[in-house]
Amino acid sequence: QVHVVESGGGLVQAGGSLSVSCAASGDTVCIHAMGWYRQAPGKERELVAMSLRGGTIRYADSVKGRFTISRSLVQNTVSLQMNNLKPEDTAAYYCSVRGGRKNYLCSEEVVHWGQGTQVTVSS
Repeated sequence: QVHVVESGGGLVQAGGSLSVSCAASGDTVCIHAMGWYRQAPGKERELVAMSLRGGTIRYADSVKGRFTISRSLVQNTVSLQMNNLKPEDTAAYYCSVRGGRKNYLCSEEVVHWGQGTQVTVSS
């Protein structure tokens, strides 16, 4: 079992900065990627940034140059530094942890989610 705990977020004016952090604990040996998704009211959940196996990082086009993801393989943590925030960044941000046990074996298909943390950007 993998436990995912998020922290950070909050309320900031447009142009400001915030960060969100996530820690995975428990049976973490199968984890191969960690990152962030977000979901605004009435919209589908979308990828924000993901740190993949081998150090590959993916960003949504809408956040490139403004957001930076950082991951610790040893501590199983991932953080997202968000600069120059815009009102359209307002959403619940969810930590996504990929990789876990399925029938006692590691499976890349298993995904664990955090409870979500709110980021609100006022104009």
